[in-house]
Amino acid sequence: MSPRKNRDLILFGLVCLLGTLAEAADHPLAASGATSLTNPAVRYQIAQRDYAVLARSDVTAVIVTNRAVDDVTLPGHRAGYSGVASLRHRQETGNLFVPTYAGLNFEHIHDGTLAVEKERFEPRRAPMELRRIDPFTVELYQPPTPNWKLESCGRYHLLADGTIEYTFECIPRADVFQGGFIGLFWASYIHRPEDPAIIFEGKPAAEPAASPRRLRTISPRHGVESTHPPEGPLTDFPIDAAFPLTLVNHRSRYVYSQPWYYGVRQQLALVLMFRTRDRVWFAQSPTGGGATNPAWDFQWFIPEYRVGQAYSLVMRAGYLPFTDHAQIRKFVRPHLAALNATRKPR
Repeated sequence: MSPRKNRDLILFGLVCLLGTLAEAADHPLAASGATSLTNPAVRYQIAQRDYAVLARSDVTAVIVTNRAVDDVTLPGHRAGYSGVASLRHRQETGNLFVPTYAGLNFEHIHDGTLAVEKERFEPRRAPMELRRIDPFTVELYQPPTPNWKLESCGRYHLLADGTIEYTFECIPRADVFQGGFIGLFWASYIHRPEDPAIIFEGKPAAEPAASPRRLRTISPRHGVESTHPPEGPLTDFPIDAAFPLTLVNHRSRYVYSQPWYYGVRQQLALVLMFRTRDRVWFAQSPTGGGATNPAWDFQWFIPEYRVGQAYSLVMRAGYLPFTDHAQIRKFVRPHLAALNATRKPR
């Protein structure tokens, strides 16, 4: 193809993209055209293997598709777990995540109804493509899935300080979500931390006038008091009483006041930070990755979706030596400011 024809195709794609984004701009979760799913100007190469190693500052992250890998880099990695298969820090070379599983793993698509029983773990099963953008950026593209017909692309970008910025964009291709919303869930399986708890700033849900404070929470068992919504008015997402994904709808006694939380393993903190607009719900399980391996998770809801429109979530995951809560608050501050600033496609 000639350079001119290639340029014309890119320009045509951009015009279509701008029209789509303008049409959807009134939705609070509309995508900004950051990934190769929504932006035809994004250039990439399809990776020749199922994982990519990103290294910057003191952090090395291995991003993997949902296919099995068993080599020197990812020994014994099981099929069905995509995202960050390995996260290591120069201070502690062991993998933060359960080696056979992953972190920031795209786990569930649902609509709150029993339709999820067709395939509870559809993002684990549907094929993925690994796209290399640059030395510090890759994407996991997933064509429309068999049941939910959700097309998606997750971009993993390693920032200069070693923090992972994760941008997830998706487009529903069919009107199959009976509950009127799209529910999405991500899991991070932590390898034998000394403390399975997560820590965030929040308050009891029954005390809306209370001042936020530091909370250390542990779910009593899997699916009990497992999810923590943001404070303030909540959109109603009806969930069937017999819904089988128990981490989704079993609320704790608490709400969070700031959109970040962390957990600690071997004096290193994993800090998950979110945009205020995305209104994610924190989630956790004491045994999600096995008897000694908790899951530090989150979920996201897209209300009033429209077929063919693109939506996005952006979050960051920091991995750094831990001193105390004040130190984590200081680390979080500039990242939250960047996340909540007006964003343009990278």
